[in-house]
Amino acid sequence: MISSLSLSLSLSWLGSCLQYKWQKTLGNYIAVAGSVKIFDRHGQRKNELNLPGRCVGMDWDKDGDILAVISDKSSSVYLWDANVNKTSQIDSGMRDQMSFILWSKAGPLLAVGTNKGNLLIYNQQTSRKIPVLGKHTKRITCGCWSSQNLLALGSEDCSVTISNQEGDTVRQTSVRSDPADVQFSVMKTDERSSPGESTVSVAVGKKTLFLFNLNDPDNPIELAFQQRYGHIISYRWYGDGYILIGFSQGYFVVISTHIREIGQELFQAHNHKDSLTSVAISSALNKAASCGDNSIKIHDLSELKEMDAIVNLEDETQGLDQLSWTDDGQLLAVSTQRGALHVFLTRLPILGHSCGTRLAYLTSLLEVTVSNRVEGEAPVAVAVEVEPNFIAVGPYHVAVGMNNRAWFYALGDSGVERLKDMEYLGTIATMCLNSEYAAALFEGKVQLHMMEGEGQHEQRQTRLFPDGDRKEHIVSHALTNDFLFYGTDSGVIVCILVEDWQMLNEYRHPVGIKKVFPDPNGTRLAFIDDKSDGFLLSPVNDSHVEIPSFSPTITGVLWETWPSDKGVFVSFDDDKVYTYAMHKNTIYGPRVVFVGSTKLPFSHKPLLLYNGELTCQTQSGKTSSVALSTHTFLTHTHSPVHTHTHLRSSAWELCKVLGGPAGWAEMGRSCLIHMEVELAVRVFRMSGNVGMVMSLQGIKGIEDRSLLAGHLAMFLNDYNLAQDLYLESSCPNTALEMRRDLQHWDNTHTHTHTHTHIMSIRMGDIRRGAAQAISHPSRGLKKDCGVILENMK
Repeated sequence: MISSLSLSLSLSWLGSCLQYKWQKTLGNYIAVAGSVKIFDRHGQRKNELNLPGRCVGMDWDKDGDILAVISDKSSSVYLWDANVNKTSQIDSGMRDQMSFILWSKAGPLLAVGTNKGNLLIYNQQTSRKIPVLGKHTKRITCGCWSSQNLLALGSEDCSVTISNQEGDTVRQTSVRSDPADVQFSVMKTDERSSPGESTVSVAVGKKTLFLFNLNDPDNPIELAFQQRYGHIISYRWYGDGYILIGFSQGYFVVISTHIREIGQELFQAHNHKDSLTSVAISSALNKAASCGDNSIKIHDLSELKEMDAIVNLEDETQGLDQLSWTDDGQLLAVSTQRGALHVFLTRLPILGHSCGTRLAYLTSLLEVTVSNRVEGEAPVAVAVEVEPNFIAVGPYHVAVGMNNRAWFYALGDSGVERLKDMEYLGTIATMCLNSEYAAALFEGKVQLHMMEGEGQHEQRQTRLFPDGDRKEHIVSHALTNDFLFYGTDSGVIVCILVEDWQMLNEYRHPVGIKKVFPDPNGTRLAFIDDKSDGFLLSPVNDSHVEIPSFSPTITGVLWETWPSDKGVFVSFDDDKVYTYAMHKNTIYGPRVVFVGSTKLPFSHKPLLLYNGELTCQTQSGKTSSVALSTHTFLTHTHSPVHTHTHLRSSAWELCKVLGGPAGWAEMGRSCLIHMEVELAVRVFRMSGNVGMVMSLQGIKGIEDRSLLAGHLAMFLNDYNLAQDLYLESSCPNTALEMRRDLQHWDNTHTHTHTHTHIMSIRMGDIRRGAAQAISHPSRGLKKDCGVILENMK
């Protein structure tokens, strides 16, 4: 989409084309030549190198730490260190003018070529210089390092040399005309493609593409193209041996180097009417771009026929010049024929957070948008001081930060107010906010502090967890309005009451904790452990259940924020969302049910779940809605019924619309499982099941949960479960009566003994009951008697 690209930098050196280079790896700086000026990605000038002449070449080292620059009136190489913002020089020792400079992509080696064909290889780590005189007989114009530290050079003497890192020539070949744009890659000449980058490609005389296989030097391949395309402007290798070529007449062509397809055009488009001046590829985005006339056109490499975006620069009437992406694909620069440089934002880091139904997410490099569509609030744009590494939002505040520093903003009726910035004792991993407090996780600790009210209640300003002698290393934390939860690498989950900073509960898990996700009230907590298994914990009593069908690729959990559907939550990974329902009261006890999965669109990060609809953040700085397939009943009344996950009222209305007996039977069964007796009576009355209605009316009003659950399990024909529940109840003889009525005589005989042992203990004859239980072979009976004795203490 065009709207996903926004202008973030525009610089101008009127009257000439520009030479510029992005910082490798990080992309935080861009160096622009005349005199070399270095800008950060927001257009702020960082430094300027005063050269004794015109810059003729520059390049960043592989890590983006050092920028090397050569000029036409000096024999020195100028080195700017991005980490300390300092410039130094090294004497090349060359007596003729330097023409070419390039850092290795695999080590600290710098190659410098000259007008007379001489070469210098400089090792930045050891300061060793290797001069190679006469590498070529004329000016060195282009070159490329391989990932194995071989150096290919092209020269005006119409030859290409391949040298090792000592400067020794290992291969050499002649070409028909001036070589340009030398590149290393892998040509798919056969099924047994050799390891490493074994093919050197070079544009010859701007007309043909020359492919020179180092392992087969006697059989180079030269590819010619249709004359109507014009001459070759630039080309890029990508994917599995494919080459994208841009031609001067505006054509954009893709060919393959697979031996069966070599020379065939796989794709061709006339992207620009009058001329094309540059092509670029971002492997991070899997996109290709071309520029020409006064427009940029972007294609997805997986579907080249589809135009991904078109950017028109109407004011650039003289045309565009060179395109270049940062390594991470976030920024795309284009220079123009009149000497301007434009930088576009093509991908945003996906940074976002939610609190209740409020969202905060990155919409530009220095802008965070806060919205609450559920409550009907208009989005608010917050201009921030730094490109954040994290975002946190609360009911009344938003925070952003990077490294060990965070900035806090108040969200009021009158707009956004910057409150303060804070420094912490380590690099912040994550942060959470509630209405009053911020909790920052750094280096295994959580700092809890108030966001406002400086100077008041000093003892209440801040607290570090774990405190005292606890040696725990915290790996994940979360904050509700009342509680702070944190999990440790040793498997401890702690609940802190925010009001008085006291520990309320501590649960110990057998293995380490990865992440914790409390529900909005803090009454339930989902967590992922080091084995990538998921669990649901009740912090009130430490009861926990394993989450079924839990994928090991899960990265997050979101709880349903619709008040009427509190027991629903989803887990998600990069590709899918998995829906679960938590049922507190069932005849089986607390239970988590896996409902189904929903496919996530590419590069969507879930932020909020409300009434079965996910709000996701995208790379374009926008949000997008995804309806869960498990909730399609909300919009499609013909959908199948899964009433155990849906609102009772919605399920009732759905069954009325469907009208068939299958729907009512499924809903009735669900009501029995979830001990909804009143609703079950209504459902079975609707389905005409008079016997079930009478049976249910006979047990209405029973307060003993185990006894009630036992009756319901019996109605569902789960007699073993019913028996266990009866034995746990205040009327254990009901189990005997059930087996007698069913004529299960073997079970009756067994459970007469069981009933006798348990009743002896309950009636106070502990010695007799315990002796009978010990002599009985049933381990289950021993366990039941042990529980009763424990409760009688």
